[in-house]
Amino acid sequence: MPELTPLHPLFAARVTGLDLRRGVTAEEAAWLRAALDRHSVLVLPGQDITDAQQVAFSEAFGPLEATRPGARGAGSPLIVLSNIDRDGGIAPPTDRQVLNNLANRAWHHDSSFKPVPARASALSARETPSRGGETEFASMRAAWAALPEAMRARVRGRVAIHDFAWSRGRIAPALVTEAERAQHPPVRQAMLLEENSHGPALYLGAHARSVEGMPEAEGRALIESLMAHATQPGFVYRHAWTRHDIVVWDNRAVLHRATPFDSEGERRLMVRTTIAGAAATLAAA
Repeated sequence: MPELTPLHPLFAARVTGLDLRRGVTAEEAAWLRAALDRHSVLVLPGQDITDAQQVAFSEAFGPLEATRPGARGAGSPLIVLSNIDRDGGIAPPTDRQVLNNLANRAWHHDSSFKPVPARASALSARETPSRGGETEFASMRAAWAALPEAMRARVRGRVAIHDFAWSRGRIAPALVTEAERAQHPPVRQAMLLEENSHGPALYLGAHARSVEGMPEAEGRALIESLMAHATQPGFVYRHAWTRHDIVVWDNRAVLHRATPFDSEGERRLMVRTTIAGAAATLAAA
């Protein structure tokens, strides 16, 4: 069976003893799912895999989402996160995919703008810059556990409105097309999830625009206060990528964000697969 080494006092672990090129057995898949439930972030180093092998590995966690329209890989299970243009050169800062990459530098849950948001994500490092470009993860279970009871009372039973067009518009006003706006209207998400036996988790992120039933300013202040609490250093694991790492994380237990790198001078190529959620967050509240 695989071996597991903790990477942080609260969450995240390294997994060794698997070769994803040969696939995983049913027993290994069950072990991985239990490890993800417990540790929220799993790091598997040294996995030089193809797109097809990444898809097969990701399916061990459940059915996959199709990549949203407007992203590279749309309609397939793969999303390409890169600053490399289709001719192999480095894309300019005004390129749409580079602007979308900027959005990934904000703390977020993948697909929280969908009625049934993602369960998990798997990201494979194909090319990495010499400096920067790490991914940070914040434990939303640890953040909830550390909240004062008075703040917990303000959150329990609350619903946030997650709005893809609003969050992307904060990066660049023209970044969202009318087709994308129509495809992803605002959705309601519980602010607290209680679906995992290892503890409740806050659910917020960059797409969380407002709090249902609160004046806009009061709702924004609550979201920003909770985000500042959840992303303080003690709750964060920073992963410095090595080529051929694959990292899997529980989108319903952690926030994540990319850190900057020299995107005009160095290449970065990451490929993500996204494991679909089985139920709306309101059912898990």
